Amino acid sequence: MMEGGMQLLNRDGHSISHNSKRHYHDSFVSMNRMRQRGLLCDIVLHVSNKEIKAHKVVLASCSPYFHAMFTNEMSESRQTHVTLHDIDPQALEQLVQYAYTAEIMVGEGNVQTLLPAASLLQLNGVRDACCKFLLSQLDPSNCLGIRAFADTHSCSDLLKSAHKYLLQHFVEVSKTEEFMLLPLKQVLDLFSSDTLNVPSEEEVYRAGLSWVKHDIDGRRQHVPWLMKCVRLPLLRRDFLISNVDTELLVRHHAECKDLLIEALKYHLMPEQRVNLYNIRTRPRRCEGASPVLFAVGQCVLEGGGSLFAIHGDCEAYDTRTDRWHMVASMSTRRARVGVAAIGNRLYAVGGYDGTSDLATIESYDPITNTWQPEVSMGTRRSCLGVAVLHGLLYAAGGYDGASSSHLATVEKYDPLNNAWTAIANMLSRRSSAGVAVLEGMLYVAGGNDGTSCLNSVERFNPKTNTWEGVAPMNIRRSTHDLVAMDGWLYAVGGNDGSSSLNSIEKYNPRSNKWVAASCMFTRRSSVGVAILELLNFPPPSSPTLSVSSTSL
Repeated sequence: MMEGGMQLLNRDGHSISHNSKRHYHDSFVSMNRMRQRGLLCDIVLHVSNKEIKAHKVVLASCSPYFHAMFTNEMSESRQTHVTLHDIDPQALEQLVQYAYTAEIMVGEGNVQTLLPAASLLQLNGVRDACCKFLLSQLDPSNCLGIRAFADTHSCSDLLKSAHKYLLQHFVEVSKTEEFMLLPLKQVLDLFSSDTLNVPSEEEVYRAGLSWVKHDIDGRRQHVPWLMKCVRLPLLRRDFLISNVDTELLVRHHAECKDLLIEALKYHLMPEQRVNLYNIRTRPRRCEGASPVLFAVGQCVLEGGGSLFAIHGDCEAYDTRTDRWHMVASMSTRRARVGVAAIGNRLYAVGGYDGTSDLATIESYDPITNTWQPEVSMGTRRSCLGVAVLHGLLYAAGGYDGASSSHLATVEKYDPLNNAWTAIANMLSRRSSAGVAVLEGMLYVAGGNDGTSCLNSVERFNPKTNTWEGVAPMNIRRSTHDLVAMDGWLYAVGGNDGSSSLNSIEKYNPRSNKWVAASCMFTRRSSVGVAILELLNFPPPSSPTLSVSSTSL
């Protein structure tokens, strides 16, 4: 009850809360105006010939550097004038302004002075903004400079991103002035990287020679070190002979001759490549690369389902976007084709074009999105089996059409030499067989010999160029798939000559026995099988089907 009898409160303990959303903003705007006019300022920062007035409490509130300076027992805490060293005057003025406004412009004109200044004052938000800007500016012409700048100022994320960009764009970077000025150690580190992205090892070799010739008198002695990091065995044989062997800078060093001999042995003795394995024979794999699934060639029904049309169309599935994309078509229409990948190229082998079986082969380059012809096989083959072993592509069996013959012949293709070589014939004629690689051996299972479906299995030893029979499958199969997983071979589905199959059996090479695995829900012939490594499987509530070994 107020004096005079007026009652203002009718309920004890009642209150309201007031929150001004503009208070902080308006207060800092006002303080910044005072700073600009020199009002109530209690510190003057001296850098070079520049004086910057400010309030200690504002600087200390946003910068751990100034907080330590003004609150600890340092002499600066009692001073009204402080001199700063190793910081750009313009950058300091911008950062003081940022302390009051929370806004700053980062651009090409100031980022190189602003980032070290923000690092010194421990203004991590500004430092991160500078790194983000530099990341957006990465280009083959500057990524080496940005990488060095990030390393100098301990910007680990930017350093990692710039280095990754460098590896992914090495071909373009290797032609820049920045690359030519790199010290030897950094060049060797790049050349040694397994994740260097190059369409062929020739690019690494050329980059090394260009770097040496940029200062030939000062760098010629480094050629052996460079050549040890170039994966000479992965160069084409004609390039080795016509370019590497004739290069005087290489021929001058005995160590280089030994490396050249090693590379030529790798080419001339492909069956011994497994014994010649070392870092120089290991293909590089670009960091960040993701798998892409290719579907090659097709045979589709037309005319109401009574006619087949064969095409050379190809499409690719991007696992990152969950989308299919059309890519360049093959130069030849192909169905019943063998497809395999070696390195960064896709190979389409043989097949049927609607008129005849094919001996031709073509390869797809995903960088240029083009197909190019390679040397043809010695034999026409459709319904063949293909697999890759020790960098060589094997084409096994098939059907040649001309003699109505199912084939026992096998050829291997060396992409380094672009040449096919016949190897020992299989023990049986086979088309539509399953082919897989396990523990350094090439396995061929089942198929059709022109009379019946087969259950026999044989394997090829590349060291001895011989085939040997192993335990037969429990069921005859053709048009099935054969896949290696966890040290076992799995034969999936197919046709036994009378009906399609849902059965699966697996082979243990240690015991030389086939045993049953659980059957599929659906009978499948001309089936395709692939393997994914998954952490959690099966999905919740998925149906299951189990079967005993007596089902085979």
